[in-house]
Amino acid sequence: MSAAVSSQPAQRDPSWWRGAVIYQVYPRSFRDLDGDGVGDLPGIVEKLGYIADLGVDAIWISPFFKSPMADFGYDIADYRAVDPLFGNIEDFDRLLAKAHALGLKVMIDQVLSHTSNEHEWFKRSRESRDNEFADWYVWADARADGTAPNNWMSLFGGVAWRWEPRRQQYYLHNFLSAQPDLNFHHPAVRAAVLDNVRFWLERGVDGLRLDAINFCFHDAQLRDNPPKPPAQRVGRGFSPDNPYAFQYHHYNNTQPENLAFLGELRALLDRYPGAVALGEISSEDSLATMDEYTRNGRLHMGYSFELLTEDYNVEHIRGTVQRVEASMREGWPCWAISNHDVQRVVTRWGRGEAPKHFATLVSALACSLRGSVCVYQGEELGLPEAEVPFEALQDPYGKTFWPNFKGRDGCRTPLPWDDSEGAGFSRGRPWLPIPADHRALNVAAQQDDPASPLNGFRGFLGWRKRHRALLDGAITFLPSAEPVIAFVRGEGVDAVLMAFNLGPGEATLALGERAGWIADRGHGLPSGAVEGGRLRLPGHAAYAARPAA
Repeated sequence: MSAAVSSQPAQRDPSWWRGAVIYQVYPRSFRDLDGDGVGDLPGIVEKLGYIADLGVDAIWISPFFKSPMADFGYDIADYRAVDPLFGNIEDFDRLLAKAHALGLKVMIDQVLSHTSNEHEWFKRSRESRDNEFADWYVWADARADGTAPNNWMSLFGGVAWRWEPRRQQYYLHNFLSAQPDLNFHHPAVRAAVLDNVRFWLERGVDGLRLDAINFCFHDAQLRDNPPKPPAQRVGRGFSPDNPYAFQYHHYNNTQPENLAFLGELRALLDRYPGAVALGEISSEDSLATMDEYTRNGRLHMGYSFELLTEDYNVEHIRGTVQRVEASMREGWPCWAISNHDVQRVVTRWGRGEAPKHFATLVSALACSLRGSVCVYQGEELGLPEAEVPFEALQDPYGKTFWPNFKGRDGCRTPLPWDDSEGAGFSRGRPWLPIPADHRALNVAAQQDDPASPLNGFRGFLGWRKRHRALLDGAITFLPSAEPVIAFVRGEGVDAVLMAFNLGPGEATLALGERAGWIADRGHGLPSGAVEGGRLRLPGHAAYAARPAA
């Protein structure tokens, strides 16, 4: 491994993240240069110009660290090494340098709560109960009848405990059994974790996306989780038929001790001006946890799951934003309508009947809310969810719950760059099949089409940057009925009125005192007109206006 080579931008705006659009790169499926069918870091380097041309502010790269890939990189065997599947540390340094030269910030995933069972820490820990690493993971004796220490369940199905014959004890795994949970109650664990984070900050990364950050600590008393009635078996990231939904998760995550650790993490980040932390938070009350985790001296942003659902209506979207606004007293939200774990938004919200510009419309809506935004690769192309047959399935989560849940592979298929045999993604056989409807939406085909989702996305982001209120202005909702959602961002002469018709038919909205505002059609989406104080909006259209001078 090479020595750390800092690739920091010459000047860092410490508040660059407020209102930023962050493009999520899923390395396995972005671009493969070595021909093995799996995307890699050199492939990302090659396409950084494409990402910069989208008009985004930063990239978030999903895990590329050394891993046996039981959960495709979210099971880390060495936090400081690049897995050979993706390249090497020099490739990452080149990526960082080129991104910074293009004006892009770089955020990386950090999976702190658990490691791979191939990590050296775990290999040592499972050897005995009396070595240096013996208490680095969550170990517990069996109950008198040999069963697991308590009733905790794994998010990926089944009991959250795995027997280890060498120690004659169980270890905790909130996810796959190949992902043992670290014992954050041990000071040496916290110190080692922070030291790994420091390694990447020294190299010059601009931020961290913290996976499952509320899972770091567990209840030290290992108390049973209480049962959850069938009517309340809902959550983010799991379905009601998953045994994980059968409990209130009061003790296996979101423990009060985690707050002090977040303070330690923030103190480390503050030594690197401009470095930010975005926490992925899914708890029994995610909005309350987001508020708690993003208060001063903790995380900069909270990653919201609330728009990653199938609920596509004004009541849900407006209500979610209002609840976030009411609950986050000091923090800053980060919105997402898609990622590597959920069905693509064109399918989830469009439901097979959406027009060509639907992807741009919903991305524009997300990018108009108060907060930062994560945009998942391929959403700028309007890609629908891919149908992946069982025999081609890779996701262990999907294999476990098939056919009721088909896993996450449908949103993880490789990005189509052109209409060649490998879709410009790879000269080898892609790790997941690339469907025909994705090939038809390839980047090359959309580049020169002014009406394409790609150019619609680029156009909207370019327009958004010209309105400071859309980056960090306050948000005030206007009275509206389904399917129109309307709000004003900012105040005074810089304010911007945004209205979106989420339905297919024409709708109207009374604008009142704002009827005289000047329409701004620079966003590029189908728009409407004001007649007699009422805005008339065609189906799946957007309207923007600003105060008259």
